[in-house]
Amino acid sequence: MNDISPTCTQLDVFSNSTLSTAQASTGGSTEQTMLLRELVVEQQKSNELLGQLVALVSQQQRQRAAELKAWREANPKLAESCRHAAEALTKVHTEFLSSIASEAATSGEDLLDSDYALGEFIDRHGPRLAHFNGIMQLFSQLGAPVQPEQSS
Repeated sequence: MNDISPTCTQLDVFSNSTLSTAQASTGGSTEQTMLLRELVVEQQKSNELLGQLVALVSQQQRQRAAELKAWREANPKLAESCRHAAEALTKVHTEFLSSIASEAATSGEDLLDSDYALGEFIDRHGPRLAHFNGIMQLFSQLGAPVQPEQSS
């Protein structure tokens, strides 16, 4: 432990050191109040911006949903085909992911030790998985049943 007594126990942070303790505490409170008010104003601005962002994102989502609904209504047979394709490909996708996971688990040490083995694994499965996921997402969105519109 430190046996040296502190040489300074208080610091005067005010520019005018002749202020009394009461004046210093009142001035500090006033300054704190002013800073808190500024924080509240900035927080309100931030909340307004977040509200605008949420409104924009939800407007874009509603527009996208309306476009998908119109497409499904204009192409009911194709939407139904997409729904069946998504259901069929889900099984294939699950099996594909299972085989990749099994291979990764089996050769995990090799993938960890060798950049070449890891790169080869990613090159072999990455593009195929990315394209497969894109196709699955497309079929799922186009084949999804039409949702009734919710009132805001």
